[in-house]
Amino acid sequence: MKKKSIPTLIGIILLVLGLIAGVFLVKNQAIFRLGATASLAPKDVRFSNLTDNSFTISWTTDKETSGFIKWGKEKENLDKTELDEIKNQSLTHSVTLRSLTPQTQYFARINSGGEEFDNNGLPWEATTAPTLQAPSTNLLISGQVLNSTGESAKNALVYVTTSGGETLSTLTSEGGSWVIPISLTRTSDLTSYLPINNQSSLIEISVNAGGGNVASAQIYPQSAHPVPPIILGQVHDFKSLPPSTVGEIPQAELSAPPESSPSSGFKVEEGKTATSSGTVTLESIKNDNEVITSTKPEFFGVAPKGTDLTITVESDPVTDTVKASANGEWNWSPPEDLAPGVHKITISWRDINGILRTLTRTFIVEASEGPAFESTPSASLTPTPTATVTPRVTSSPTPTASSSGQPTARPSSSPTLAPTPVSGSLTPTLLLSIMGIGVILFAFLLWQEVTTKP
Repeated sequence: MKKKSIPTLIGIILLVLGLIAGVFLVKNQAIFRLGATASLAPKDVRFSNLTDNSFTISWTTDKETSGFIKWGKEKENLDKTELDEIKNQSLTHSVTLRSLTPQTQYFARINSGGEEFDNNGLPWEATTAPTLQAPSTNLLISGQVLNSTGESAKNALVYVTTSGGETLSTLTSEGGSWVIPISLTRTSDLTSYLPINNQSSLIEISVNAGGGNVASAQIYPQSAHPVPPIILGQVHDFKSLPPSTVGEIPQAELSAPPESSPSSGFKVEEGKTATSSGTVTLESIKNDNEVITSTKPEFFGVAPKGTDLTITVESDPVTDTVKASANGEWNWSPPEDLAPGVHKITISWRDINGILRTLTRTFIVEASEGPAFESTPSASLTPTPTATVTPRVTSSPTPTASSSGQPTARPSSSPTLAPTPVSGSLTPTLLLSIMGIGVILFAFLLWQEVTTKP
C-alpha cells in the first residue's frame, strides 16, 4: 500500500501561517502592554514642601487610578509605604512622607495602578534639610481653582514658587480652594528661609488638574489675599492688581446647602447660639478662618445635657452625631484626616421647643504644609517653633519602571518624567515560544516525510 503523505505545498502554507500568527500575537501583546502601562505611568513627578522631617511627592496619570509610595533609607530595602492623599482613583496624586530625620537621604519608588515605576532604573531620592527655627512672619496666600465652566476643580495640584526659592504645593479642596504658607519657602540651597517682599517677590503659581487641564498665574504677595480665581486652561497675569489687606488670613468662599428649617430669631453673642434652656458653644474654634494645626482636630464645647448634636464638616463631607454629657460638655473628632485647605463645620440641634438651631464656623487646615500654627481667634498667627526641612533631590530626565531600581530627583527643577514599567508576566512569552517550537517541529517532520518519500 502506498504511504500517505501531506502535500509539500500544504505544509509550507501551514508553516507560513503559523509564523505570521506568532509574529502578530507577539506584536499585539507588546502594543497592548505598552498602552496599558503608559496610561498608568506617573508624569510630571515633582518634589515639594521640603522640610527637615518631611517632603511631598506628586504626579499625574493619563488614567484615573490609585497609587502609593514605597520608600526607605536604602535603595534595595524600601520597607515603608505611604498612601496617596486622594482616597479615590484620580488623575492627580500627592504623597507626603513625614517623621523623617534631618539631613538624611531617602529613596522612593512610585506604585501606580499596581505597577511600579522608578526614575530611569534608579530610585528617586531626596535628602532632608538641616533644622531651622520657625520663620518670624506667617504669610499665607490662598485662592480657588475653577474649570472652564466655572465649577470648582477639586484635587487639583497647586504649586507655588517664589523667585530664588524652592517649591511649595497643596491639593485643592472639594470647593476648589487652596491655602499655602509662603513664609515657609526655603532658599534654593535649602539652608535658610527666603525673604519675602510684599511688593517685589514675584510668586509663580502653576495648577495641574490632570488630563492636560493646567493653568498658571503670576502675582505679588501684597495682592494675594486671596489670589483671584484661577481658571484651568488660562494664563493669568495678576501683577498689576492693587494691594489687598496685608496680614489678613486668606478667605475662600464655600457654598453651604440652605438650611432645611428656619433659624432662630434670637440675637446671639459671637461664638454662641441660644436655646431656651442653655447655650451651645464651639470652644475649639471661636472665630471664622482660624488656622488648625492638625489634620484630625478635636472639636469641643458645651451644650444642654443630653442634647443630640449633628455635626457636619465640609469640604471633606462627613456627618456624625454626638450627645452632650451629663455635665453639659461635648467633643468630637472626624473619623479621617482632613485635607489641607478651607473647611466648614456646622453644628445643628433642636431646642426644647423643637426649633432647629445651627452654629457654623470656617477654619483652615495647615498641618501638612509645614510647621504647625497655634489656632488663635485673631488674624494674627503664632507659629510653634517646629523646624522645617529641606530635602535635596536630583533627577534623571526620563523615569522608567523596574522591579528593583529607584529614582533620583531634584525638587527645585520639578522635572517631567516619562517612566517605563517593570517587566510583566513570562506566561505569554512561554506560550509563544512553545508555538514557535511546534511550528519548527512540524516543518522538520514535513521535510523528513518529503525527503523519505519513495
